[in-house]
Amino acid sequence: MVFRIMSAVMAVFFAFAAAVQYNDPDPSIWMSLYGVAGVLSAWVVVCGSVPMRAAITLSIVTLVMGLIIGSRVYGNAAFPEIFQGWEMKSPTSETLREASGLLIVSLWMAVLSIQAWLGRRK
Repeated sequence: MVFRIMSAVMAVFFAFAAAVQYNDPDPSIWMSLYGVAGVLSAWVVVCGSVPMRAAITLSIVTLVMGLIIGSRVYGNAAFPEIFQGWEMKSPTSETLREASGLLIVSLWMAVLSIQAWLGRRK
């Protein structure tokens, strides 16, 4: 039950993340990634588990994207800078936000994958 509640919270979080991308210069990719993460999180709420391959695939894709994007600005900005406001302070802070969001998706999809794998083992 606790895991379903956590998944519901993450589904709402990813829905919000997708919604705020509408004014991004490239909203379709971000809305799609956050949208799929939200759907998979909601799937857990409804069904108890997620299709493992979908979660693993999204986890790997977002991890690779996050590392590539994050490597562009590594060492050029302080992490706290991304929390100083909603608007874009600089291209570097925007890139850090994008990489952080991707890594959050990747981590949560890894958690969903592990939960699905453990459920299959029972």
